Amino acid sequence: MSLLIEQAGALATLQDAGRSGVRHLGVTQGGAVDWLSHGWANWLLGNPLQASTVEITLGNFSLRAQTDTCLALCGADLGATLDGEPLMPGRAFRIREGQTLIFSQPRQGVRAYLAAPGGFSAPAVLGSCATVRREQLGGLNGDGQPLAKGDLLHWRGHATTMRNLPEQALVPLPGAGLSVVLGAQIGDFTGQSLFDAFNSDWTVDQRADRMGVRLQGPTLRCARSAMISEGVPLGAIQVPADGQPIILLNDRQTIGGYPRLGALTPLAVAQLAQCMPGTVLRLKPVALERAQREQRRLLASWQRTTTE
Repeated sequence: MSLLIEQAGALATLQDAGRSGVRHLGVTQGGAVDWLSHGWANWLLGNPLQASTVEITLGNFSLRAQTDTCLALCGADLGATLDGEPLMPGRAFRIREGQTLIFSQPRQGVRAYLAAPGGFSAPAVLGSCATVRREQLGGLNGDGQPLAKGDLLHWRGHATTMRNLPEQALVPLPGAGLSVVLGAQIGDFTGQSLFDAFNSDWTVDQRADRMGVRLQGPTLRCARSAMISEGVPLGAIQVPADGQPIILLNDRQTIGGYPRLGALTPLAVAQLAQCMPGTVLRLKPVALERAQREQRRLLASWQRTTTE
């Protein structure tokens, strides 16, 4: 039971729900950046939601089936085809021995997630197979390397379920803005900077990867010139000396010494994960209590759907 990778850029990796309880060791969490699409890809096959998937970024990836099986695809539309026939995300599908699955280039979104029955097999490092290249952890061989041409992907189970994605499961694009919970240093920014931060357009920079995403827009100024490094959560919005925000993602460092506007909510992180460079977006402040209610509502809705 295997899939042979015939083409792979440097941006296809094995990911799961990430590493928990290890940041005190200086180890970051890793895991699927668009955690919603990752979870739904597993749900399409009846897998545990945290099972390992292939995170395919921007396409340039193809594989050939070595046996008949069922797979599932969710997240970005990267122009996937199965033996030349278009394959839309949000569905489970059968693949026969010898057939080729190709991801060409983005049509909508950035990251697609490919699931196999029971999740893909890889050694657990600190409780997870999540690939973090900088730390040389996780991945197919446990050394943090991305997937490469010639690699064989094996999976853990047998297909017993094939589903299509329900309409309510679609992750909305951030048309109304990315929700931000304000941070401890918010009072150190100038009034003009705070106005600009939440009333201006921001453009996703070319400098975007699994560590973080730079935004281009008005220059933000902070009265605090230096601070002691402190732990940084997923989605933290750091503002370095040039005044251009950096939103930290799954492969971020564990501590940082730049002042923070706040942090994106988990849903906003998933939305940002699908934003191409050049995407124009806005930041929207939300109270912590409201963000927590919305997250509980999202997870409750997800749980109802995944248990039906």
